[in-house]
Amino acid sequence: MSQDPVGRCLKVEHIERKDSPMEHTAHVVVIGGGYAGVAAANRLTGQDGVSVTLVNPRPIFVERIRLHQLVAGSDDATLEFEKVLAPEVRLVVDTADRIDAPERRVTLSSGETLGYDYLVYAAGSRRAAPDVPGAAEHALPVAEFGEAERLRDALAAAGPAAPVTVVGGGPLGIEVAAELAEQGRDVTLLCGGPLGPSLHSRGRRSVARSLASLGATVLDGPGSRVVSVRRDAVELADGSTRPSAVTIWAAGFGVPALARRSGLSTDALGRLLTDETLTSVDDDRIVAAGDSAAPSGRPLRMSCQAAGPLGGHSADTVLRRIAGERPAPFVMGFVGLCISLGRKHGVFQFEHRDDRATRVHIGGRAGAAVKQLVCWGTIEQLSLEARHPGSTRLPAAFGDPQRRRMLATSSAVSSGGAGRS
Repeated sequence: MSQDPVGRCLKVEHIERKDSPMEHTAHVVVIGGGYAGVAAANRLTGQDGVSVTLVNPRPIFVERIRLHQLVAGSDDATLEFEKVLAPEVRLVVDTADRIDAPERRVTLSSGETLGYDYLVYAAGSRRAAPDVPGAAEHALPVAEFGEAERLRDALAAAGPAAPVTVVGGGPLGIEVAAELAEQGRDVTLLCGGPLGPSLHSRGRRSVARSLASLGATVLDGPGSRVVSVRRDAVELADGSTRPSAVTIWAAGFGVPALARRSGLSTDALGRLLTDETLTSVDDDRIVAAGDSAAPSGRPLRMSCQAAGPLGGHSADTVLRRIAGERPAPFVMGFVGLCISLGRKHGVFQFEHRDDRATRVHIGGRAGAAVKQLVCWGTIEQLSLEARHPGSTRLPAAFGDPQRRRMLATSSAVSSGGAGRS
């Protein structure tokens, strides 16, 4: 193996798993270098006799929660992996193309292979393919790093006076619309339903006021659904047409097809089906974390808030299996949802642990400060775990009681719930 200029990024020619009883090192491959994958890789380095390889398509860590800033040019949304990844982790810059579970082997896009004793599947999420006529040809997605870079360049080419349309009234669409409106651009946000559907009505009103103060036009309700995208306009369900020099698609998320393509059990979206320990229902040697995991077929909201704990727990499951111990069920409770509204305002929506909005939110400049604190704290948490593996565990009492009751009821009805198949 030869080291490339990135430093810790290696070109893998072939790493074969060893099954000899004299072999004491457990080889763990982590697919995906996002929040969940990095959290898992870092946690795994805390155990002697475990080697960790992280496979990621880029040699840099992408802060996906800052992609709206990348689009607007206020942040590059990247960090060197040295900032967040434990030095013991070997970084392979490549993409996983297929998982051969019986052989415990991952084939990479380069054609090289990685053998493993355990696999952490943290492949993340991506944009959902729009099924609206013309969207694939004329709308620019924003869910991934490369897409955000292309969108930034398209906005620069269009010029500051060009009308911009953002499709999608969820957090991503709101953040992109606010960021661009703050720059003085002519921005229309098409929600296709309610604005911020996961927000409480009070938080929703706060977001609407901030967007209005920035000069953004917000169209919500059924009539705001996009039915067609043209090169220079969008057509809505109410029959109206809005001019649009740059149409941004911020509606819907999907996941990579890797698990399904590899013959593993997935949910309808393609997330890897696991039990509550995050272990694949097909193979005890595979665990999942982050946006691409579906514990008991009831996945958590795609978010960095869930990704970190999922990543840490997936590592705990692997380490317990290596030690011959029984893995514990995953513990997770949500705290809130934060949305930036440009650089000066934001909303932090407090939530119940089951991810339902409460009546309480923090708005305005205080909301922006909380959002910035969350972005900073997410990276600091990864850095802390890199230096001190196992230091960022959630207490058992922090779990979602609604989920426990739901799963208990489901298990009683189905006599086994999401057990091994």
